[in-house]
Amino acid sequence: MAAHATVYVCNSRRTPHPFRAVAADARSVHPRKAATSMTYTTVHVPISGGDSAVDCLVTGSGPALVLVHGTGATPEGNWGPVIDALKDRYTLVAPTLSGSGSTTDAGGSLTVDDLVAQVLGAVDAAGLDTFHLAGHSLGATVAAATAGARPERIRSLFLHAGWAVTDPWQEFQFDLWQRLLRVDKDLFSRALQVTAFGAKTLAGRRIEDFEENVAACNALFDADGMARQSELNLRVDITEELGRITAPTLVVSGTQDLIVPPHHQRELGAAIAGARFLELDCGHALPFEQPELFARTVTEFVEGQQTATS
Repeated sequence: MAAHATVYVCNSRRTPHPFRAVAADARSVHPRKAATSMTYTTVHVPISGGDSAVDCLVTGSGPALVLVHGTGATPEGNWGPVIDALKDRYTLVAPTLSGSGSTTDAGGSLTVDDLVAQVLGAVDAAGLDTFHLAGHSLGATVAAATAGARPERIRSLFLHAGWAVTDPWQEFQFDLWQRLLRVDKDLFSRALQVTAFGAKTLAGRRIEDFEENVAACNALFDADGMARQSELNLRVDITEELGRITAPTLVVSGTQDLIVPPHHQRELGAAIAGARFLELDCGHALPFEQPELFARTVTEFVEGQQTATS
């Protein structure tokens, strides 16, 4: 893992919470606006392609918890219910990775090391030393790589729907994502509806619910940025980093996950010393499918580890 580079901060701002997609019930994902406001800071982090201006969400006070979003998502889109549950007790830091949201860079291919540098850049800019760390999907892979790169800084590690090495199933899928995104973002969003969610959620939807979810999905991501992160997904291999993780770790899997199937999480758990493994009855998009369950699972783990290490 490359050494972390120097960062500098500019353009702190206080803005209302933007619209995010949350699951209102088992059938649909609806945009809503939260009542709270969040602080955003732009952190400049050198990555392999040059400078990146990383948009970072910072809110709350107390022990530090860093949240890493998944492919094409944003911090609030991915972690909204967790932020709402923990902002009164934790300092929450959530970088927007290259390819998502308002973060900018020179373009080109991304690496896991690039995204690790952005996570650590956000943490350093916030003045944090040690911190709890949580990631979803690609964010779980990046979080695990971060924990392997700087094990002395990680108090606990929560990994949902992550993977260590991309396999042929995923290669075919992420290549399909890029092909769809080149043609029409809406086609990609429609395909995602039948792969990201669990069977129980899909069985309870009406056609109107599918259409609402497609619209919400389209609003969440930029097609070019999603394609860049999807291309990175093709090349993931963090095997070496896993053996260096020392933090208490919970690896969470969805039994109906078709995007990153459960065997990937089992392999993650087996490769991390002392890791616990938890299966939930859900698909890949647990933060959107069952946001309350997702928030409760994260919160109970982090609170337990905070109590144990205080």
